Amino acid sequence: MPRVKIIAEIGENHIGDMDIAKRLIREAAEAGADYVKFQSYRPENFSTDDPEYEWFKKVSLSDGAHSMLKRYAEECGIEFTSSPFSVERAEFLCGELGLKEIKIASGVMLNFPILNYINSRVDTVFLSTGMATLDEIRDALAHIKDVPNVYLLHCVAQYPCEDKEANLKAISILKNRFPACGIGYSDHTIGTDACLMAAALGAQVIEKHFTFDKNAKEGTDHILSLEPAELKALVKSVRRAESLLGKDAKEPTPGEERIKEFVRSRFL
Repeated sequence: MPRVKIIAEIGENHIGDMDIAKRLIREAAEAGADYVKFQSYRPENFSTDDPEYEWFKKVSLSDGAHSMLKRYAEECGIEFTSSPFSVERAEFLCGELGLKEIKIASGVMLNFPILNYINSRVDTVFLSTGMATLDEIRDALAHIKDVPNVYLLHCVAQYPCEDKEANLKAISILKNRFPACGIGYSDHTIGTDACLMAAALGAQVIEKHFTFDKNAKEGTDHILSLEPAELKALVKSVRRAESLLGKDAKEPTPGEERIKEFVRSRFL
């Protein structure tokens, strides 16, 4: 099976502190993740009446912060990506930063102006499908039909997501209904069991929130996030799962080939 791509979703867990953001990038790389992912918006993308306006203002990343964090990720040997929440931010990520791999969050998966913009400008889209029906997913895909690599990520947009709501069987549904796409899982449950089950179900991408402290007081995502040691353990477990899953074939293993004649001859 293809190597599972593991995305460490830093999101807003840097709490507006760039030293924390850099630390999380470094620790995600050391844990073996393939990507660090942030969120790209400006305070003016939100109404001042929004109850979280001051929080969004605090954690929004400036253009300079984006550039600095991308450079630092490159120094650490990990890919940098982000989720745009406006066309202007998509233009910045693709044009100024030159990103070729973009994450589309569930909340904007039907924002067709954003999808239309990135359609001819990126090589890979990771599309989260929280809250979406199959028809809505088809609608979104029609707007990124020219992107060579699209991964549909099963996602439940609850923070945290209760086990009974995770519905991991949807991964198989997405595989069957959208065979031209890669399939993945963006996890909001607590712990790592759902991620490992998703890998066993064939997820080619696993996204998990990542934090410096699950008990941090600022922000809402820490409780469902992994700390560095947990992320490292998840990566190790996913890599073992890949080995255990093997390939789509039923045939003797090399080890069995060496012994099968002897073993069968015993019973003739």
